[in-house]
Amino acid sequence: MRCIGIDPGLGRMGVASVLQDGRAFRLISCRCIETPPGMPLPSRLKIIFEELEELIEADSPDFMSVEKLFFGRNITTAESVWQARGVALLQAARHALPVFEPKPSQIKLAVCGYGTAPKEQVQRMSQRLLGLSFLPKPDDAADAIGAAITGFSLFAEERRISGARSNHASVSDGQG
Repeated sequence: MRCIGIDPGLGRMGVASVLQDGRAFRLISCRCIETPPGMPLPSRLKIIFEELEELIEADSPDFMSVEKLFFGRNITTAESVWQARGVALLQAARHALPVFEPKPSQIKLAVCGYGTAPKEQVQRMSQRLLGLSFLPKPDDAADAIGAAITGFSLFAEERRISGARSNHASVSDGQG
């Protein structure tokens, strides 16, 4: 299974494709899509759209995991990041990719074992989980790796739940 993980951002969007083979993870690609700050918003969103499309077509993921956003104060920043996140969700829909949306605390929990881990620990644990000889940088790329790894957990959980529903439904159908 392949997951493309997204750490949303307008100036810099982290994108990582991760392969899961049994219990092992392997990094397929990891990078940031960057847009110039002085460029008009529609042009920046177009860059994200086009580059993300190229990555999806090159890496052929089975699903997408896009980090949910949490903003406390700066609504202007939040607005532009939400729009960039929308571009990622649109690409998922265009490519018929199921989408999982973990919260930052879920990503930290899945990767590091606790939901308040600092960004540096997410980088180090991503490196360890993927067996990388280098520390994933910048932190947006490491966060995208974390989103992808968390996506596998959410995907497996959804399959267990839907499998349990199917088994329950088939038993119920036999009794009726």
